[in-house]
Amino acid sequence: MLRTAMNGGTRHRRWRTAAGAVAAGAVCALVLPHSPALAADPAAAREPLPLERLFDNTAVSDDGRPRAADFDGTGASISAQDLRAAGWTPGRTLNLDASPLHWPRAAAGQPDNVRAAGQAVQLTGRGEALTFLVAGTDGRASGRGTVRYRDGSSGGYTLTAPDWKHGPLTTKAVGLPHVNTPAGQQATTARLYAVTVPVVRNREVRSVVLPRPGGSAALHVFALALRTPSNGWTGSWAAPTSGYASVGPWNERTLRLVVHSSAGGPRTRIRLANTFAGRPVRIGAASVALQGRGATAAGRPVPLAFGGRAGTEIPAGAQQFSDPVGFRVPADSNLLVSLHLPGTVRTLPVHSYTTNQVSYLTVDGAGDRTLETGDASFRQTLGSWPLLTGVDAEGGPGSVVTLGDSITDGERSTPGANVRWPDLLARRLRAQRTLPALGVLNAGISGNQVVADRYSGNGTSSVMAGVSAGHRLERDVLAQTSARTLIVFEGVNDIRSNTTADQIIAALRSIAEQAHERGMRVVAATIAPCGGFHDCTAAADAKRVAVNRHIRGDEDSYDAVFDFDAAVRDPQHPERMLARFDCGDHLHPNDAGMRAFSDTVALRELV
Repeated sequence: MLRTAMNGGTRHRRWRTAAGAVAAGAVCALVLPHSPALAADPAAAREPLPLERLFDNTAVSDDGRPRAADFDGTGASISAQDLRAAGWTPGRTLNLDASPLHWPRAAAGQPDNVRAAGQAVQLTGRGEALTFLVAGTDGRASGRGTVRYRDGSSGGYTLTAPDWKHGPLTTKAVGLPHVNTPAGQQATTARLYAVTVPVVRNREVRSVVLPRPGGSAALHVFALALRTPSNGWTGSWAAPTSGYASVGPWNERTLRLVVHSSAGGPRTRIRLANTFAGRPVRIGAASVALQGRGATAAGRPVPLAFGGRAGTEIPAGAQQFSDPVGFRVPADSNLLVSLHLPGTVRTLPVHSYTTNQVSYLTVDGAGDRTLETGDASFRQTLGSWPLLTGVDAEGGPGSVVTLGDSITDGERSTPGANVRWPDLLARRLRAQRTLPALGVLNAGISGNQVVADRYSGNGTSSVMAGVSAGHRLERDVLAQTSARTLIVFEGVNDIRSNTTADQIIAALRSIAEQAHERGMRVVAATIAPCGGFHDCTAAADAKRVAVNRHIRGDEDSYDAVFDFDAAVRDPQHPERMLARFDCGDHLHPNDAGMRAFSDTVALRELV
């Protein structure tokens, strides 16, 4: 592995041999060697079969006939009624982390999953990752499997399925409120997980060999699918789900959400996500327009469709892209995305703390106002982005994702001015002609931490600081549209908690490793000083210094380093920001500090 030295506050790696990666300045493809173990495996030598033909376990029972299923060997099972209430009906397509997974078509009491034991599964096509819908029983289950390609090559993967009753709620695809047993229904959350593993991009998959997990735990597979590459699209705007909130209740309202584009293109699509939910959410209609003033559109809004229909229903935990529409997205512009919510809505997934952007909504009973040009119906304001998690533009070179906390989210920068450091970075990319003008996706969540989950991942909560950066990595970074590069700028909330520097460093290394496995370029930014903030003590600063030492020195983990700390610190008091960059609370930078961060980014290190 060949390296280059630090230069102007950045360091970059010229060669890397992670799966799917391409050396900078070179044209090559990583070829995984043929696995001798695969050829010797009797299960792998068998003709691959569709997953449904391999089902040998029944996980789902009707509440009135709980003995018809035995998921875990003790007679316990998943409630068919709970699944139906969550929108997980037999045969339904569930878009999880940008992968189209099909919930088994089997009726309650019939086999609906396979216990992984080296079976060969029929799966063909090309993708950028492979997603499994899984759960473990009798504990966390893990094992090594194999992906076989059409050209005769193969590659290994590790699949881990958390336990269906005791696994983390923060990473679940869906949580169901009951477990059926022969002795009666228990109020225990049943969990199912979408777990994604790397494949070699642009190489046609022929089949997948399931793992043989060790130990007593069983690894159950309900579905698997290739994540289709998002070629031809660039992520222009994003907002990660920070929590699941009580609202209203709202009745027959239309939301008009204001978002700011980075990249532009001749067509667009939006992404809605029902993250952390326990029930489906209905969208009656949707539209997109350029913003005029406030809630007024600059021209008649363009209606959006979902599978050719004006509305859609998004199952619990799932997401939904709109159909592409001929609406030109200008770069660096405000858009209005309007969503009609029919009926009564009491809870929604949201990105909260959008202190930088005011959105709008109608009063109760207003109904569908998505195609209205004027603002007469939108008399109330909203300080969050419910449901909407992405806007894509057709064409373009791909996106860079900025993973962070409130500083990245833009807290304390000028409201409505779009001068968060990711906004400024997007403008810098568009102002030059030497490098690709990547879209910039803001994955900052105020209050977020690298290590700890601030939100439990289940149910409504007043805490809107999200699950940990590691637990949201798949959804908020790896599954983003045409994501090429990750900038990690997070940790200031961790150092002010009981988290140790070693724990932060381990989490940052894990994030970098996972992103590298998907072929992404990974850049780390040093943690800025916060001396003077009420809990940014000398002990906290010592942790910050230790983490920054790791970031600057760990050439094996990061392709480049941006020294945000050096850009804003006071040379006389390095634990503090310079006054000209301080918003006044000593933690969050002002607009000048945001610009200092953006200007520290060496654009050549993003590609």
